[in-house]
Amino acid sequence: MREVLIVAGLLLVLIGFMLIFVGTVIGSEGSGAETGGVIMIGPIPIVFGTSRRMAVGAMVLAVLLMALWLAFFVFSMGMKR
Repeated sequence: MREVLIVAGLLLVLIGFMLIFVGTVIGSEGSGAETGGVIMIGPIPIVFGTSRRMAVGAMVLAVLLMALWLAFFVFSMGMKR
């Protein structure tokens, strides 16, 4: 029973991310708004954007997030010794 709830929760989160992504892309077509973002799966970034400028900004954000993740990882390894 517990495994079913975990899978259901993960699916709901994934569906929510997809709905937000699709809504921002579709909603920004006529308004001239630009969107971009990063989805981090572990240390691997998935970058998206409606324009080149937003995609580059999201890539910079991804690099910063990866550096932050690496710093926390190295720090936590040092704490175990």
